[in-house]
Amino acid sequence: MIDITPTVIDPRARFLTSERFPGVALDDRWPDEAVAAHAPDSATAVVTLSHDIKIDDPALIAALDTPAAYIGALGSRRSHAARLDRLRAAGINDQQLSRIDGPAGVQIGARGPAEIALSVAAGMVKAFETAAA
Repeated sequence: MIDITPTVIDPRARFLTSERFPGVALDDRWPDEAVAAHAPDSATAVVTLSHDIKIDDPALIAALDTPAAYIGALGSRRSHAARLDRLRAAGINDQQLSRIDGPAGVQIGARGPAEIALSVAAGMVKAFETAAA
């Protein structure tokens, strides 16, 4: 077990339920507002995974304005390239964009949710180690 306390942020009530995420802190604010309120620091990871640009892009922009150790975004390489183009158009510079790990996680050839989660957790641990050094 890794020492990470997750908070799931999603303004869509049908997805943000204790049945789906038992024992996990839930936040129903819009992600950019929630990220700002949670005030990520160098011991924080922010990972977007809704695949909805109205949710993920503002969350990433908010996260880039923090010292979060890890900022990741799930999706394919093609989706990530399109994401970077949208964020550039929103005024995010290439130095900031380089902080986003996309597709998120250590590339282990993950298949399925459990392996993808393991890959992302490994990317987070790697970033935490780098930030602590």
